[in-house]
Order: sequence, then C-alpha cells, then structure tokens
Amino acid sequence: MSTKTAPQMDIHNVLGTDRSSRHGRRWKLWIIVVCLAVAVLLLVEMWLFAKKDGQTQYKTQEVTRGNLTVLVTATGTLQPTNTVSVGSELSGILKTVEANYNDHVKVGQVLARLDTQKLEAQLIQSKAALESAKAKVLQTQATVVETRAKLLQLQKVRELSKNRVPSQSDIDAAQAAFDRAKADAASAEAAVTQAQGTHQANALDLSKAVIRSPINGIVLTRSIEPGQTVAASYQAPVLFTLAEDLAHMQLHVNIDEADVGKVNKRQKATFSVSAYPHRTFEGEITQVRYGSSTTSGVVTYETVLSVNNANMLLRPGMTATADIIISKLENVTLIPAAALRFTPSVQQNDAAGDGESLMGKILPHPPRPSSTQQNTADRSKTQQTVWTLRDGKPAAITITTGATNGIMTQVTAGDIQPGMKLVIDTETKGK
Repeated sequence: MSTKTAPQMDIHNVLGTDRSSRHGRRWKLWIIVVCLAVAVLLLVEMWLFAKKDGQTQYKTQEVTRGNLTVLVTATGTLQPTNTVSVGSELSGILKTVEANYNDHVKVGQVLARLDTQKLEAQLIQSKAALESAKAKVLQTQATVVETRAKLLQLQKVRELSKNRVPSQSDIDAAQAAFDRAKADAASAEAAVTQAQGTHQANALDLSKAVIRSPINGIVLTRSIEPGQTVAASYQAPVLFTLAEDLAHMQLHVNIDEADVGKVNKRQKATFSVSAYPHRTFEGEITQVRYGSSTTSGVVTYETVLSVNNANMLLRPGMTATADIIISKLENVTLIPAAALRFTPSVQQNDAAGDGESLMGKILPHPPRPSSTQQNTADRSKTQQTVWTLRDGKPAAITITTGATNGIMTQVTAGDIQPGMKLVIDTETKGK
C-alpha cells in the first residue's frame, strides 16, 4: 500500500489536482473578477466626469433699449471744387517762371513768360505790312480820282461836239480804266483789313507770351522750369495746375450698388484720413451720380460730398473713409447682431440625457427632426429667430427685425424685453 500511495501523490503534485490547488484557483478567479469590476467602475466614472467636464456652455448678451445710427461706409479721395490746368498756346523758350508750388495767385497774375524776340519781330513785320497796305489804298484812291476825271472830260467833249469826238472806243477805254481803278482801290482796302488782322494776331500772340492766372486760387503743380522749350504743336501743354479754393473741397466716394438706394442728397457724413487718424471731419452729400463704374466685378456709383476745409488741414488726393448717416433711431429695442447669427446644433437643441440610459445613448436610434430647420423654412425675410436660455437649454423666439448697423439690430416685433439674455455663442467648459 505504501508503494502505491507514493506514486499517486507524486502524480497529483505534478498535475496540481490536489484540493489546495483547486482552492487557490478559485481565489485567483475571484480576484480577477473583482479587478475587472473595479476597472469598469473606474471607466464609467471617468466617462461621466469627462462628459460633465465637456458640457456646452452658452455666451449671452442682454437686450437693451437705446439709440441706433445706421451707416454706409465708403472710401474715396479729396478733390478741389474746381481745378484749372494752365497751358500755353504758343511754342517757345520759357524766359521766366514767376509762380511756385503752394503760391496763392489772383486773376491776371503773371505765372510765366516766354521769350518774345521772335514774336516782337513778327509784330513789327505785320505792322509794316499794314502801313504798306494803307499806302496802297491811298495810291489806288488817287488812280480812281484820275481815271474818273479823264472819263468825265471825254464825256463832256463828246457832248459839246455833238457825239463827233472823241470816239466811242476812247470813252469805253476811259470807262474801263475807271472801273479798274475802283477795283484796285477795293482790293487795297481788303489788303489793309488783312494786314490789320495779321497785325492783331501777332499782337495777341505777343500778349499770350505772358502766361497769367485765370482764377483766384493756389498752385498745386508746376511742370516747367526757366529755359525749357514749350512745344504747342497739337495741344496746349499743361504748365500749371491751379485749385480755385481749397477752403471748400469735395470728397468723391464710391457707393456699392447694394447701398446706393439708401444714399440721398443732403445726408450728413463723417470721414477720416490717414494723416489725422484721431480726428474726424464732416461732409454733406451734394450729388449721387447715375453713371456707374465696374471694378473687379463690383458695381459702384460715384457720390460727391462737400467739405469745409477752412483750417486747410485737408489736401487734394488724400484717401478718406466716410461713414454716411442713413438714419437715426431713438429709444428702440436693440439686440446684438451676433444673436441673429447663432443657431444651436441638433445635439445642443436636443434634451441630452433626459430619462435616457447609458445603453440608450450607445445604441443607435433615428435622428430627431431639427426645429431650427423648420423655423428657418417658415420665417419670412424680416423675421428672424433668436435663442434664449430656459432651464439652461436654448429656446427659440421669433422676432421681426428692422434697421441694423452690423453690431446692433432693431427689433420691431416679438416677445423680446430689455434685460432678456440672448445666446450669441457657445463654449465648451474645460476646453
């Protein structure tokens, strides 16, 4: 018996089938089960914490009551009310230039002078030609008197001789000489008129050699220097550019076609220029032109504003950004424009977690209809949907909007009261 029991015990020891080993395996199994349960609990706790930590928070802004100013913004350039380009009708060499940049000039003031030696010589020639033509007139007039007297003498002799002498041919010759003398006299008088015209033209050219200011104003540009040659062959070259009065200027801005219907004559505007970034200037619309211009596919209409520049701070060519005041509304209900742009997602709009188990959240189910899409499809152009918080969840409110300046919008109808908070954006807590 002893010899049989020993091998059996060795076999149980090798195979591990004794009672103590079976008992140890049960404990190991329980330990594994407990560890798995603890791990599942930790994962669930972490999931719930992450869900709570990442829940959606809403940014809100209150509804207010106040004044609203509607603006149209446009850019343009400042220009003088009247700009005159002063040129020269004559060709020649500039002898002197008597005006410089920024000089204030008056009507008739000398700006520049051309060399007049050639013009003076031409004037002397034309004057001599005029005197010669006048002398020719005297000569032809004497011939007329002479031929007339000879014709009268022949006619008297023929009358006294009872048509016997002189002959008819002699009388005809005398008559022809008299007619030729009168024609020569008329031609001489015409030559005098022509010579007078040439003389006056030369005198006028000589006067134009002195370039004078046609207006009271200021010199904006000067494109000549003494000694330069002016060539006025086909068109008059521009020597000076004068601005009539910089105390009153114009601002030319381009209004987009979407805003031109709101812009009218006599509307007020404020504008700024880069030279004075912390200062604003005032203007008034004087003209909205019907002619359009297209740049990169954008259609704009030029609008002119009158500007008072008594302090002479503004200069022609400055780029200005103008805010045209379209309308002013007082004591109206205002909401932030961002509230009109906010739309909650389907997940935010759903009642997340209300009576739904974890398995219900995991298992798929048909999507719920979006009330936002339904509201958007039903509302009109002037009706908008804004959202407020009720029990921490967004609730839709349908309103009718009016004017807006891009930041605040007028509400003309709807269940909106000052002090009510509207949702303008979302943020995730802890992220």
